[in-house]
Amino acid sequence: MSLKHAVLAALLEGEASGYDLAKLFDVSVANFWAATPQQLYRELDRLSEAGLITARVVQQERRPNKRMFTLTESGLADLVAYTAHPPKPTAVRDELMVQVQACDEGDTAAVREHVRERMAAARAKLARYERLRDRLLDGRDEASYLRETARVGPYLTLMRGMAFEQENVRWGEQVLGILTEREAREGVGHRQGIGHRQEVGHR
Repeated sequence: MSLKHAVLAALLEGEASGYDLAKLFDVSVANFWAATPQQLYRELDRLSEAGLITARVVQQERRPNKRMFTLTESGLADLVAYTAHPPKPTAVRDELMVQVQACDEGDTAAVREHVRERMAAARAKLARYERLRDRLLDGRDEASYLRETARVGPYLTLMRGMAFEQENVRWGEQVLGILTEREAREGVGHRQGIGHRQEVGHR
């Protein structure tokens, strides 16, 4: 996947400024494709030059003028063609997983703290995703929304993002429980070993 197609897909929601798209990427698209505002603005320029989007300038009083971007027919055709291609396999590179892999020989207390931080970040994202879901549903239950909405794609990707962060929290709870239990067992074993050595020494 390229940022190009992520931007084209985001513009299916309608005309948007670069600022609007940056907010959209931060709130919802970030759960499957990350991009900085600088990367977005550069990509918007490239897409405009390629004729895949059009831009119009909106005059603003007391503020800099802004450009509003719209998907063109060529852009829509490009996006439609893109959906027909098999996606590339996801390549996972997660530094926390490497640290957890080495936790038996490393600083276990630090690894536990890293896991707690991942869980806190996951809960923060979940809170944002839940607010977005509430805005999409707008008082409707999920079944009604899915029947009535013109576009279901944004909700489906939101579901995936929520499931991913829920799994991060669940996994983190498991890891902390296992490490705490092992530490308690090893602590008991260590104390028992000391007691045995002391008893032998008194004989």
